[in-house]
Amino acid sequence: MAAIEIKKDIYWVGVVDWNIHDFHGYSKSPQGTTYNAYLVIDDKVTLFDSVPAKFQMELYHQIRSVIELDKIDYIVCNHIEPDHSGAMPFLMDKIRPEKVFCSKLGHRMLLDHYHQPEWPYHPVQTGDSISLGKRTVQFLETRMVHWPDSMFSYIPEDKLLISNDGFGQNIASSERFDDEVDLAMLMAESSHYYHNIILPFSQRVTAVLDEVAKLGLEIDMIAPDHGIIWRSNVPLILEAYRDYAAQKPNKKALIVFDTMWHSTEKMAKAIAEGLMEEGVAARIMHLKQYHHSDVMGAMADATGIICGSPTHNNGIMPLMADFLTYMKGLKPVGRVGAAFASFGWSGESLNILTEWLKSAKIEVVEPGVKCKNVPDHDKLAECKELGRQVGKAIVAKVEAQA
Repeated sequence: MAAIEIKKDIYWVGVVDWNIHDFHGYSKSPQGTTYNAYLVIDDKVTLFDSVPAKFQMELYHQIRSVIELDKIDYIVCNHIEPDHSGAMPFLMDKIRPEKVFCSKLGHRMLLDHYHQPEWPYHPVQTGDSISLGKRTVQFLETRMVHWPDSMFSYIPEDKLLISNDGFGQNIASSERFDDEVDLAMLMAESSHYYHNIILPFSQRVTAVLDEVAKLGLEIDMIAPDHGIIWRSNVPLILEAYRDYAAQKPNKKALIVFDTMWHSTEKMAKAIAEGLMEEGVAARIMHLKQYHHSDVMGAMADATGIICGSPTHNNGIMPLMADFLTYMKGLKPVGRVGAAFASFGWSGESLNILTEWLKSAKIEVVEPGVKCKNVPDHDKLAECKELGRQVGKAIVAKVEAQA
């Protein structure tokens, strides 16, 4: 990909990773991703962020298509995660910049990652600014959105917010801007990214958005470190992030299950019928068909999470354990849940599922339903009633916040 001028004398010099489908080892990214870096040509030429080490030569050629690397004066590290700082040792050798700007925690993390105390670090904090010549850069710490070191860089003269992982998506494309791609797809990928990466830090997201509003920053372009740059739909993505962070209840539930001989699957379908009778939309997701990050993406607008598993070796199925571990780490709030299970002889899975949901701060409707071997008509009726009870709880939660 060629370098692209996104504002006068400001260039995208990032790298498109077309073939990555496993993002950071825990989330699916079927559309690939990008590692966005930005180059500002001014009296002080400044590079914002970098790329993974394996793409450092591509970044090198991107920058050289605009300017020689030794002409760069400053590097700004908004985020130290290796997909955004991995090329730093290479860049420091080629550029030898006057200064490297990062947050105070970013300074510590750069030392921890690259063990180079001689680099010209200049830690900054919220309220600090630097002059590039015609432009200034204002820094805003965004701790835990989504790492402790994270910060935004804002260039008021260009109304440009360089937002590291905030407002990003995993999309590999030849297009760079939001008005060049399908908006529905872009918003769906933004939601998927948020609910698999940023979700645990939703309170911090709200606080950062409030601080941006309080500072009165005029923003007509948001340049994240992954995916598409926002220039035509800036208010839309800002408001979407407020909505994502609020986790408002909706009349929708996910039924997530694994099964060996289809008994748990039959129970899932009966539970869905009960939900629908209460006016709650239901989606059934079999974990052998859906990755755990797909389930969390679907959970973005779902208030209900109902989990089912056979008993397997006195426990639950491995994929269910994987999903519950993943979900708990993402700390969803305001959810209603329930458990259902099948078994052949020992039958521990119902209690295990129930305790997992409770430990994830899910409001559990009890008792769940437990079936020995294959469900008959009466057992499926119990499942349907469980769906109704969860549905009622979801409707009550929605109406309470209406």
